[in-house]
Amino acid sequence: MFVSALKLYNFRQFKSEGEHPGLDITFHTGLNALIGENDSGKTAIIDAIKLVLLTQSNEYLRPTDEDFYVSSDGTSASEFAIECTLEGFSQNEAKNFVEYLSFTKVDGNILYSMNLYYRAWKEKNRIYSELRVGSLVDGVLLDGKARDLLRAVYLKPLRDAEREMSSGRNSRISQILMGHPVFQDKDAHKLREIMREANSSIEKYFSEDDGKEILQTIRQTLNDFNVQDSATTASFLTSDIQLKTILESLSLNVSDIHPGLGELNLLFMAAELLLLKHDDNGGLKLALIEELEAHLHPQAQLRLINFLQNEYNESGSQIIISTHSPILASKINIKNIILLKDGCGYDLSYTKTGLERGDYLFLQRFLDVTKSNLFFAKGIIMVEGDAENILVPVIAEILGYPLEKYGVSIVNVGSTAFLRYSRIMMRSDGTTVPIPVSIITDCDVKPYEKDNEEMVFPDKSEEYAEAIKKKMERYDIGTIKSYVSPKWTLEYCLALSCLGDEFHKAIHYGKKIKNSNKYSLTNKKIQEADMAVTQETTEWAGLSTDEKATRMYCLMLDNDDKSGLKAIVAQCMASILRWECLEDPQDDKKENLFDIDLFQFKVSNEKISTLKEKIEEDESLRYIVSAIKHAVGVES
Repeated sequence: MFVSALKLYNFRQFKSEGEHPGLDITFHTGLNALIGENDSGKTAIIDAIKLVLLTQSNEYLRPTDEDFYVSSDGTSASEFAIECTLEGFSQNEAKNFVEYLSFTKVDGNILYSMNLYYRAWKEKNRIYSELRVGSLVDGVLLDGKARDLLRAVYLKPLRDAEREMSSGRNSRISQILMGHPVFQDKDAHKLREIMREANSSIEKYFSEDDGKEILQTIRQTLNDFNVQDSATTASFLTSDIQLKTILESLSLNVSDIHPGLGELNLLFMAAELLLLKHDDNGGLKLALIEELEAHLHPQAQLRLINFLQNEYNESGSQIIISTHSPILASKINIKNIILLKDGCGYDLSYTKTGLERGDYLFLQRFLDVTKSNLFFAKGIIMVEGDAENILVPVIAEILGYPLEKYGVSIVNVGSTAFLRYSRIMMRSDGTTVPIPVSIITDCDVKPYEKDNEEMVFPDKSEEYAEAIKKKMERYDIGTIKSYVSPKWTLEYCLALSCLGDEFHKAIHYGKKIKNSNKYSLTNKKIQEADMAVTQETTEWAGLSTDEKATRMYCLMLDNDDKSGLKAIVAQCMASILRWECLEDPQDDKKENLFDIDLFQFKVSNEKISTLKEKIEEDESLRYIVSAIKHAVGVES
């Protein structure tokens, strides 16, 4: 059996509307990963499951005032409810819950399910709660063995693994071992016989061996106290050996003298997951793990998530984790992710999204840590290459929308395969996850044609418009919007724009860097590049704007009409824009161009304001501006 659905009514931040829950989320067997930005409800979901099912470590779990939804005016709800559905019962599991199960016949097979309803309410400053099966109103109370068999394994965030694995009364290690089938026979277990033999040897040591002198001294002292009867009967006896006592004396550790937090954390998780594989008593096999990445370095995170996905995918066990780690998110199969946004949980498994089956295989190969940030973002900008990846954040800074501040992630797909990524945010019913996604792409219509090896520049406004229309029809749906260059490519639009002079310089700076053994700029190289720009500007004085822009673009191409300069030129362009925003740029220090950060040096607000106005009004750059504003949630 496994938890298949969870509904929250006025619990924490999830406000319900009438009979509609504040959160309605589905799960499946194997691994389920709760992913989303801060305060999206990951902890609330795990805490709700804990309240309904309780935990194997017997934590004291009771509803508190903080669990009741609080409206914007400060009014707290007087009641909250949690509806939890369990499905997939095996025969061994179903026998323990017969009186609580619902039955459905599908294709000749009987399917069992159980609906649990947890309700908490306030009366005279006290909080009461109950758990019913069947319905919230007239369902039966769940208690006894059935209640105990629903307990889940729970690993809290920032867990103290060393303490949890230490010996002691009711220690967690003893609880885990007591639940294992190996320790089911508590009266005739081999460990008890081993301890009896050990205790017999201990008693013999004090009665016949070196310890005899100690016992005789004690008896003599008692005799001196005139306690003669006690003196003859005094002896060292060991405790009555019970299996529980033996297990409570055990601690779990590794051979290292001082193991690190990460290693201890992995050891603790290995122990906790023990019962998921070996518990045959017909109970729920569910592990809840908050912040799986706690104390683990990146490689350990990757190995752990690989193990969990492979080991528990078809095991019948269920693991629900929460994570803030883009490293883990990049390795978790998309089908195992539940994306939380605006009070909703979006299951990304096959048939629930707009992704095709082949897209899942593609994303398993190519969704790396740089792209997995999209799961934690408030907004997303998808670009097709390094140039946009480098330049868009700088333009956003100048416009007053620093992407980090607005929680916007850039996803460089490295191609035009935008649908492979954007359809993650599409639902199978045609709706989209409420995260604004901007797709920045080129219209890819060349502005010229060849006539006997000569370039001619006919009017291509209709071709541009048709290409833009086709791309928008292909990508646009709901919160996913495409922003297409008005002509050819980003670089061509930069050459046409108010930033044309800066782009012209960036090309020559990039060529100087690429042709340098040290891949660096010097003041001499900068002067040479500036002179080349001045000379070409003079030579192109009589050309049309399209022809000037094309010649500028062609400076980046090699003999095969391919450009290996785009990323370097974009980096130079970004640095030039930052340089021009400085309050007092000094030409003799321009060789330090790449060390300039817009917010680490003294900048001129007046220069930034002027540059911002120019960029916003430029028709060639308007699509970039609109894409940024959509992603940050500002009306364009």
